[in-house]
Amino acid sequence: MMGRILGIELRRSAAVGAALLSLVVSTAALLSFPQGFAGRWMQLAVAVRMMLMLSWPLALAGGAWLGRRDARSRVDELFGSTARPRWQRVLPTAAALAVTLVAGYALTFLVAAAWVIPTAGYFPVTAIAVSAVGALSVIAAGWLGMAVGRAVPRLVTPPALAVAGVAVAGLLPDWLSAAAFAGDPAKVEPAALLLTPVYLGELQDFQTIVARVNLTQALWLAALAATGLLLFGAVGRRSVALAVLPAVVGAAVAVPLMPTGGYDAAAAVDPGAVELVCDNDGPQVCVIRVHAGLLPDVVRPARQALAMMAAKLPDAPVRAVESQQATLPARPVPAPPRPGADTLVFRGPPIGHTGRADVSFEPLLPSLLKAAWQQDCADGSGDSIEAYLARAVAAAWLTGQPPAPEDWWASEERSRVERAYQALVGLPQDEQRRRMAAARAAVLECRSDALLPILPRDTL
Repeated sequence: MMGRILGIELRRSAAVGAALLSLVVSTAALLSFPQGFAGRWMQLAVAVRMMLMLSWPLALAGGAWLGRRDARSRVDELFGSTARPRWQRVLPTAAALAVTLVAGYALTFLVAAAWVIPTAGYFPVTAIAVSAVGALSVIAAGWLGMAVGRAVPRLVTPPALAVAGVAVAGLLPDWLSAAAFAGDPAKVEPAALLLTPVYLGELQDFQTIVARVNLTQALWLAALAATGLLLFGAVGRRSVALAVLPAVVGAAVAVPLMPTGGYDAAAAVDPGAVELVCDNDGPQVCVIRVHAGLLPDVVRPARQALAMMAAKLPDAPVRAVESQQATLPARPVPAPPRPGADTLVFRGPPIGHTGRADVSFEPLLPSLLKAAWQQDCADGSGDSIEAYLARAVAAAWLTGQPPAPEDWWASEERSRVERAYQALVGLPQDEQRRRMAAARAAVLECRSDALLPILPRDTL
């Protein structure tokens, strides 16, 4: 009997329409930036969670539209006078909405997976947990919307609830984050920030969301969904009061379990993602496993860079390895072992919308040559403009060609680089090699200031 009613709800109610609207809007927004997740499962899971900024308010509005159905049809009193318990009418409707919303959320993930499957070389199991938390959140939103729609069965309720959902899911986290640092940069973001189902942090490719956060968010969202369902089925003030308890208890339990520090604290390095995948058909070239799809794009220019270094640089590196160091501000992560002089450490190239390397901004070879003069250093040394210009000159020395000017360089900076290069190549060959070998050795010890002497003093 219950299954037959569920089937009718799926065919005739607004549940399917609400899910379709959420699916279309979320998928269109997600596919507007495929380069953000192409080739990486965890990034796709997080990107779909980011789209909850749109689908969560729509789930609230869809639930509110469905929740006001009885009042809109003026059958409240008729159904209230029957002997059947209210939960027998509530459960099929709530189940239909939950099934359709989860199906829409899953289809958004599956459609976008077409940009991941061709080049993905690593599937973290945690991506399933991240996606499951998002699916649970749309159920909670839909059931809360049904409860509000039943309590306030007006035509303005669904759109008003959608606006409120945008504020709660998208704007409130930013406000809490800004308020946490107001007047004191040393403060950390509150743990309550992670109660939102939307993930607004910057998750690096080799990071994952820790299990503690996933489990705690699931606990909180399950409690919130239970409150929404109980409120939708509540009869009498006592039932309403009891229906609120799951959300109150869930928040009271979840907040102390959440880590402070906001989204950065929710992320951690995934050991499987940073394992090296190598091509040994020649000088060894390695990338981290999560970037395994980029290896065919990197091998040729990396070996070309190694050959150019071997021709001019004493004690040149003989292998190239992608960096395993964090590149964005985040909570401290264990620093990888410092590679030796025989290893060229490079940053992974940008990923395009196909999941392959995007070389539209800068070809791989120049960036690999510059990587010879920049080491992974925890203090961020080597990030100054002078160090960047020195690396450009050093990379040009390896090619034997004047440095190609960058679009963003000012005329003064272009002049500085040109004069520095001419001064360097004007030295005797042995002196050039000595200076460059000293600069390389200094860089390997994270002494970025020692790279600057390759620039003439009048260019500093």
